[in-house]
Amino acid sequence: KLRSPVITTTLRSTSPSPYYAPLPYISSVRIEEKPPTSTTTTKTSHPPPPQSPKAWPPPAPSYASPSVGAKKRVEPRLSTMIFNTFDDIINNFIDPPLRPSVDPKHVLSQNFAPVDELPPTPCEVIQGSLPPCLDGAYIRNGPNPQFLPRGPYHLFDGDGMLHSIRISKGKATLCSRYVKTYKYSIENQMGSPVFPNVFSGFNGLTAAATRGALSAVRILSGEFNPANGIGLANTSLALFGNRLCALGESDLPYSIRLTSKGDIQTLGRIDFDGKLFMSMTAHPKIDDDTGEAFAFRYGPVPPYLTYFHFDANGNKQPDVPIFSMTRPSFLHDFAITKKYAIFADIQIGMNPMDMIIGGGSPVGTDPAKVPRIGIIPRYAKDESEIRWFDVPGFNLIHAINAWDEDDGNAIVLLAPNILSVEHTLERMDLVHALVEKVRIDLRTGLVTRHPISARNLDFAVLNPAYVAKKNKYVYAAVGDPMPKIAGVVKLDVSKGERQECTVGSRMYGPGCFGGEPFFVAKEPQNPEADEDDGYVVSYVHNENTGESRFLVMDAQSPNLDIVAAVKLPRRVPYGFHGLFVRESDLNKL
Repeated sequence: KLRSPVITTTLRSTSPSPYYAPLPYISSVRIEEKPPTSTTTTKTSHPPPPQSPKAWPPPAPSYASPSVGAKKRVEPRLSTMIFNTFDDIINNFIDPPLRPSVDPKHVLSQNFAPVDELPPTPCEVIQGSLPPCLDGAYIRNGPNPQFLPRGPYHLFDGDGMLHSIRISKGKATLCSRYVKTYKYSIENQMGSPVFPNVFSGFNGLTAAATRGALSAVRILSGEFNPANGIGLANTSLALFGNRLCALGESDLPYSIRLTSKGDIQTLGRIDFDGKLFMSMTAHPKIDDDTGEAFAFRYGPVPPYLTYFHFDANGNKQPDVPIFSMTRPSFLHDFAITKKYAIFADIQIGMNPMDMIIGGGSPVGTDPAKVPRIGIIPRYAKDESEIRWFDVPGFNLIHAINAWDEDDGNAIVLLAPNILSVEHTLERMDLVHALVEKVRIDLRTGLVTRHPISARNLDFAVLNPAYVAKKNKYVYAAVGDPMPKIAGVVKLDVSKGERQECTVGSRMYGPGCFGGEPFFVAKEPQNPEADEDDGYVVSYVHNENTGESRFLVMDAQSPNLDIVAAVKLPRRVPYGFHGLFVRESDLNKL
């Protein structure tokens, strides 16, 4: 079956210094044949023996997918070949990828290039030792297109791939597997892309009309059924109700599990006994005290927002449609307190006129819109008690945390405010995320806010035990620029205005970039433990050498000292959000 693209790179020197290898950029891609993969447990393979030392300077790192053995090609159906021909005409003549934000050569360059699946493979601990509290698995989700995009491709359009490092008794095993979504499975069988790219395939009226018509014909011919899901499950993971889910906000969750040897299996798309419809946010909030999960979905037709939650056993409770949101908005994340759920109606939303007139994306910005925050009781049965507060210039993509104050008569929200929000989808390198503390007095309606740090910070996390409760510490990724992460900082959000809140920092070094950090507590069951008594973990990639590592950092040290470093058997591409799952929880799946 056809699978991953093999990417040819062209070397461009970005530094005159002889100590840095020139960085590769994609110049051409071809698709090779590949035997089918399996989600069953496989025998552990071992990394190849070390090669003899090479002459200096070292060769440039390769960002091509590994070569794979060939298998007899499965000939596509005649109808599929005809549809693919029309698809090529659209992509080459009607809507070619002219903008860098949707040009695969740009979007999939360097460590954004896709990789093949990797069965469980032992890793080498090259510094320090892995703490016992890390027994379990750190799993990170992210986009990894199964095939070379035929036309425009946005970073958000890739198939979900999970990169898991399974840790047991000081030893680590890496495994990378696709989430076997309906989309992935159909295209794997067809041997080519079939589903349209949501974020990049409908820019402009002509492109939307032609690709929409082609998709309709594919559906009518039986190539795929959108009722079975069109999502990618490429954004994040969540553990609730004894289920581990891979999430993407355009579809239902996909249940996954890890085998005892570290392999990743997709169990299937879940609708919670038919009670969950259409889609769910990729950022549900889990209350560590109660075990409940709170979530929502949003869409282009009323109700534009629907709120719901799951009890501690994973049983979905009834929907609460929010009709007071009067126009579609881009609702990627939200926050909860012990009493409320908090939503942000921001300046990014559905913008069909910009698509029709200006040839832009159907998702765009409205600079005339005044952002607002909606607050609804956490266990509301309907929207009758929701209240909206105008917060001019506050555009929330990711929320960090929120809590109640003044006996529940006020709420405090921590979140990065996206400045220059118009660049969010097109030029992420121009986006600056300013972490702010917003306080809303529910009696007077007074909204006050102040910045926590002036740095470009996003993908911020906290000790999971403090979700919905007042926390002191936040661990945030440093954009340099986004979406590349140059380091991680620790913030003390209890400090007042105009005080320096950065109390810890680690930058990864020249040419080294990581991802979202994640905090793991040393003693999660100890109520007397300090909030920051634990470790910060992340994947980090060295673009100079092509090597990826898993870093474990001491959360309490001012320099976030490295406690352990694990050399990974192959590179891990940059991605989105991750989750640490303890061994005891893995055994319940």
